[in-house]
Amino acid sequence: MSDNMGFLVGDISRLIRRTFDKRAKAIGITRPQWRVLTWLQRHEGINQSALADMLELDAMALCRMVDRLQAADMVERRADPADRRAWKLYLTPKGVALTEQLQPIGEQLLQEALHDVPPAEREKLHHLLERFRANLQSIDDDDSHEKRTAHG
Repeated sequence: MSDNMGFLVGDISRLIRRTFDKRAKAIGITRPQWRVLTWLQRHEGINQSALADMLELDAMALCRMVDRLQAADMVERRADPADRRAWKLYLTPKGVALTEQLQPIGEQLLQEALHDVPPAEREKLHHLLERFRANLQSIDDDDSHEKRTAHG
């Protein structure tokens, strides 16, 4: 029996995360930490609350994680000039160096996973996955809007 697409995508995601975790552990980082560092690399200067939302984490859980990353000199908090209760997050040079070490691990893993997939099929797969994500994002946005409208 063939798996449905949702199960297949979920299983692929789980295998990528598990294999990446094993490889990242060699440089001393956990999956939650690399997720925070990667998102910070993409959105440097974001405040903790917005980052928690993006990562779908409880604000206190993220705060504890940022505390550990700050203690390890990978992340720094800077006061938000627009909100004295908020902190903006930035990678330190050590954090930048670590994210630069993580990128090749992820790239190598994807290359291994796609080793027997011809370039034209890789390109088509990438395009289809982008469409799949965009469609799901649109559905999620519509559902969120309907939920806000029903409660508003």
